Amino acid sequence: TVFQGHFPGSPLVPGVLLIETMAQASGFMLLSRLKFEKMPFLANVSSAKMRSFVEPGDVLRVEAELEHDGSGFAATTARISRDGAKICDSKLMFRIMSFPNDMLKSNMLDRFAQISRTSAE
Repeated sequence: TVFQGHFPGSPLVPGVLLIETMAQASGFMLLSRLKFEKMPFLANVSSAKMRSFVEPGDVLRVEAELEHDGSGFAATTARISRDGAKICDSKLMFRIMSFPNDMLKSNMLDRFAQISRTSAE
């Protein structure tokens, strides 16, 4: 349903979903670095550049790198590419905090395990 209005007859992945994809990759990278002791919460998208369109079914590569970690914040850069060509990139800031509850921590650990199994196959 996300493609129904974006754009009828010529569906494209919305830019906001590309930004969210980069934020998710950055967040899971940070969770791993933090050994799941604390959780990153997206605090700021300081830049996001879209360079090309993404159509449903495109196979993408998503990468995230740590730029800064300290004082309760972490900064990352992330990018998405297709067949080696840059699609978009962003600079993101995360607030590093305790998990609000054990259930969320457990759910995040489960999701990380699923993603790890999928990407290793």
